[in-house]
Amino acid sequence: MKIGTAVLAVLSAASAYGADGFGVPRTFGAQRSSLTSLAMSTKEKEATKDAEKEAAPPVNIGWDSHKAVDAVPESLVREGESGPDGNYPMRAKFEKMCREAQLKITKAIEDIDGKASFQEDAWIRDNGGGGMSRVMSDGNVFEKAGVNLSVVYGSMPQEALQAATERGVDRAKGYKPGERVPFFACGLSSVMHPKNPHAPTMHFNYRYFETDGGVWWFGGGTDITPAYVNEDDMKHFHGTYKEVCDKHDPEFYPKFKAWADRYFVIQHRNETRGLGGIFFDDLNDRDPDTIFEFSKEALNSVVKAYGPIVEKHKDDDFTEQEKQWQLMRRGRYVEFNLVYDRGTVFGLKTGGRIESILMSLPETARWEYDMHPEPGTREADFIDACKHPREWV
Repeated sequence: MKIGTAVLAVLSAASAYGADGFGVPRTFGAQRSSLTSLAMSTKEKEATKDAEKEAAPPVNIGWDSHKAVDAVPESLVREGESGPDGNYPMRAKFEKMCREAQLKITKAIEDIDGKASFQEDAWIRDNGGGGMSRVMSDGNVFEKAGVNLSVVYGSMPQEALQAATERGVDRAKGYKPGERVPFFACGLSSVMHPKNPHAPTMHFNYRYFETDGGVWWFGGGTDITPAYVNEDDMKHFHGTYKEVCDKHDPEFYPKFKAWADRYFVIQHRNETRGLGGIFFDDLNDRDPDTIFEFSKEALNSVVKAYGPIVEKHKDDDFTEQEKQWQLMRRGRYVEFNLVYDRGTVFGLKTGGRIESILMSLPETARWEYDMHPEPGTREADFIDACKHPREWV
């Protein structure tokens, strides 16, 4: 790498000085003239760069641009301000759906927990958008649970767009290198981490994107991450989402289940994060209102799919060994979220609110050097299910 850096430095010097940059000036006067010309050129370039910098938008949306407020406005979507021109009614409708689901889901989780309640942080950004983060910790059932609403718009680097969608390269077509992409994004995301190792972690995210030029798409899904395989639980969870999918398109469940199995892979471990669910992205192959209705029903099925499983296992007896295994699997969860998760990467690249982005991480996790479960154990069976995704319904 040092050699490569040196080569780049030499090439840069050649570019700055011209062909003579590699040789010795013929006379002192020629050298002096060349250096004077270079100095003037450098000053002019610096002045131009300063002017461009002042006119350009910030490099990111701004990690420090989020201001706490007592309550967010009735809507964070404002026509004429919310990013590029586009489908403002859909933006407002999707935000309303997310707000209603956030309240419904957090109320259901509080009822299951029986002790803790969600703390709400509301925030806005001067340069567009805002959100509400609702987080619970140290409950009877849940070590940590969070449901975050965000409405974000402005312009983003092309690499952030590539992180936001599998078709990111296509979405950036027509833009010059380094040119920023105007966008709008609204989404609701959540992670629930129960205390009991027999009660699985659950994650969902449903989102709507628009970029400049009328490009739009929906994405999201719900997935489950237990520490042990329980076939009845998986049949209930996957069966709930198969029922939702089948109502809208019989091809959705097999397609989106397989997509989840591919997406939630910890590539450096060659295993999935958990036991899947549904996942979809870049969905714009039919009328947006039709896809909205599917997204709405999938989001509103979270409690139905997940709640009974937690209720069933929240008071199960467990051993210290089982607790340690749960913490090991949480370590894998952290690895996926920080390295591969599209939402995390997008949030970090666009200067999102850090506390909201990292809300998905558990409060406790564990890494053990070169740990492999004993063959024939329930832990080994779980690893097998992560390495060879199974069909549950």
